[in-house]
Parts: sequence; structure tokens; C-alpha cells
Amino acid sequence: MKTPKPISPFRLSSLLRSQKDPTLAFKLFKNPNPDLNPTVKPFRYSLLSYDLIIEKLGRVKMFDEMEQVLHQLKNDTRIVPEEVLFCNVMKFYGWARLHERAVQVFDEMPQYRCQRTVKSVNSLLYALLSSKKFDEMKEMLLGMEKYARPDACTYNMLIHALCLDGCLDDAWSLFDEMQKKGLKPDMVTFGTLIKGLCMEMKIKEAFKLKSDMIRIHGVSPNAGLYAVMIKGLCKVGELSLAFKLKEEMVRNKMNLYSAIYNTLISGLFKAGRQEEAFGVFEEMELNGIKPDRISYNVMINGFCKGKDFGSAFRVLKDMAEKGCKPNIISYNTLIGGLCKDGKWSEANDLFEDMPRQGCTPDVVSYRMFFDGLCGGSQFKEAAFILDEMIFKGYIPHSTSISKFVAGLCHEGNMKLLLRVLNSLGKGNAIDQDTWLMVISRVYQEDKLSSSSELLDALVL
Repeated sequence: MKTPKPISPFRLSSLLRSQKDPTLAFKLFKNPNPDLNPTVKPFRYSLLSYDLIIEKLGRVKMFDEMEQVLHQLKNDTRIVPEEVLFCNVMKFYGWARLHERAVQVFDEMPQYRCQRTVKSVNSLLYALLSSKKFDEMKEMLLGMEKYARPDACTYNMLIHALCLDGCLDDAWSLFDEMQKKGLKPDMVTFGTLIKGLCMEMKIKEAFKLKSDMIRIHGVSPNAGLYAVMIKGLCKVGELSLAFKLKEEMVRNKMNLYSAIYNTLISGLFKAGRQEEAFGVFEEMELNGIKPDRISYNVMINGFCKGKDFGSAFRVLKDMAEKGCKPNIISYNTLIGGLCKDGKWSEANDLFEDMPRQGCTPDVVSYRMFFDGLCGGSQFKEAAFILDEMIFKGYIPHSTSISKFVAGLCHEGNMKLLLRVLNSLGKGNAIDQDTWLMVISRVYQEDKLSSSSELLDALVL
């Protein structure tokens, strides 16, 4: 039998790049030539192979496997990895809120024969910011001079952290400090500070900073900054100012994208201005901006909160007809609104129609429908939904279970109560307090014809 040609380092990189399954890619990386004699000298991996496999594993959070590769890289003294490889690793840990692992990678970089610069410092700051470790970020700034001089990106992340932490005065201090160090604030800097000011309801200061960035710093606001301001203004109910900014964008011939319209529509619904919200939605389409799924879901949510379910259903139908398939949020929003308004029949019809429309109910759908039925004392229907939930491995919230069982006890429907207790027992979804409540209610109200029935349910 002919021996297969061994895979070369170059060929391995090509195979890793084309392999979509990260698990298979990892197996290939660990053993590129499984058919070769074990006495053959070890495979000589390239830096590109290390980079490709780390990228694939990190993106899907296969961190145990990624760390095996990193350990191998540390011991592969032929290779001098580039800093960007470790920046990516810290980014992946940041996405997963694993800041401690990011710190460890940063500390160990010299062991990989890689020098730390402001790029890796900023990557670590990003991981800390993603995990909301604001104090650690401040400490990093104090000690970073031994690695590198902070740049504008460094200050932008620290300012962002301080704004999120509600320390706006400290954020302003850093803004002044970066300028004293000769670093020019950019669009990100101003956008972060303006958003922080809007969140603190300091509207005048936000508009003044917008003016100063143009007049003093020579930075022209882009669509992203307008979007930040409009979102902040809508959140604090300053809709007239938000619409003035929108008109300013039009005058400046900026593209108004769907997210800006979605924010304005949501703000109008929150203010109870339903007709105006629908008018903005229509304007959006007239201006050639195609509503996205978020646009339609904002409309459905707004109509549901206003108890205009007819309009909500029309939006649901309209989005499907226009090629924007409703998602689980679209249906759950409607089901939740219908249940809150006591429209059990309509909620049930929609719930049953979901699979036919290619959208399978999830645990949130079931919990909403179950809670709604229980709230309306529709106990028979709720018991049926409970059975479905248990079968699918879903469990209602513990408070919902307690209210449901309490309602059955109060109603005195022993047959249904015992059936429900049996279902909850099978799903291991009933706690001690609920059992005690059942026993107390049943004996107190003398609704149990035979104590053995309850004991049977308890055993089950």
C-alpha cells in the first residue's frame, strides 16, 4: 500500500484555513500526519498555523483547546509570535467575560518571546472593560508606563469605563489629561463623553461639547455620534431635541439609517405618541430606508403596550409579506401583550401558529403563556401547557409555580391539583415551600377527601 504524502507546514495552514469545523481543525492541528511512523522527527509548525487555529478556537470559546495550543506555542522556541496573536486571545477572553485569563496571558507574554506594547495593553483594557472591571482598568493606567505610553485608544476605553461607572467628573479629568499629553481627542472620545452626559441628563453640556468638538477641536460629527445623541435624548424624553438632530442630519446630507429611525419610533411609543410613531415608520419607507427586524419588533412592542393588538398583528403580517421573517422576539412580544390583557384565546392561536410559520416557541414563549394563563385563572389550559413544558425540559419560574399551585388549592380542584403535582414532581420542578403550602391549604380548607392521595403525589 502506497504511503500518503506527508502534510507540509504550508499545506497545514491551507487546510486549517478551509476547515469550518473548529473541532476537526484542532484534531488536524494536533496530529497533521497520523499515518506517519512515530519515529519521524516532530512536525515543524508555522506561525501562521498557530495563528489560524487560535483564531478558530477562540471565536467559538473552545478555551481549553486554545490553551493547549498556547502551551505548545510557549515551548516551541523556534517561533517568535507577533503581538497581535495575544491581542486576539485577550479579545476572545473579553467577549467571554474571562478577564482573569486575559490578565494571565498579558503577564505571560514575555515567556512567549513577545514584547508588550500599547497594543496589548489596550487589548487587556478591552477585556477588563467587557467584564466591567473598572478598578483594575484604573490600576492598569497607573502602571502602564513600564510597558508603553498610553495612546488615544487607551484614554477612550478608560473614559468609557468611567462613564459606565457613573464617574463623569473623573472622565472629564482624563479628557483634560490626554490633551496635556499631546493626544488629540477623536470621534470616539467625544461620542463617549456625549453619551455619558445624555445618560446623566446633562443635555446642555452634551450640546455644548458637540459644538466645541467642531469649533475648537476641528472634529466633524458623523452619523454614529448623532445616533448616540438621539438615543440618549429619547431615553430621557427629550424627543423634540432628538428630532431637531434628525433634521440637522438631513440638512447635512447624512444617511439616516434604520437604527436612528428605530430609536425615534421607540421614543414616541414610550411617550404615548402612537400615531406619530407610525408616521415616522412610514416616512422611513418613503425615504428608501428598508425597515429591519428591529424596526418591526419596535412597532409590535409599541402597539402591544398601547393595547392596539389589531395594529400589532398587521405589522406582524406586513413584515412577513415584505420578506422580513418574524423572529421569536416578534411572537413573544405579542403573546406577552395578549396574555397581560387577558386575551387567552388570541394568545393561544398565535402560540399554536408559531411552528407553522417556521418559528418554534422557546422557553420564554412557554413561560409567558403559562404565566398569562395562571394570572387569568385559566388553570386547565395552564396545566396542559405545563405538561408540554416538562416534556420539552422547560420549567416555569418558581414564583409562577407557587401561584399556580396556590390557585388550584384555593379553587379546590383536587383532580387537577394532583395531576399538576405529579407533573411537577416528574420535572423536579417543585420546592419544599410549595409542598408545605399544598399540605397546609388542603388540610386547612378540608378539600382533600383522602390524605393518601396527597401522600401518593408526594412520593411521586
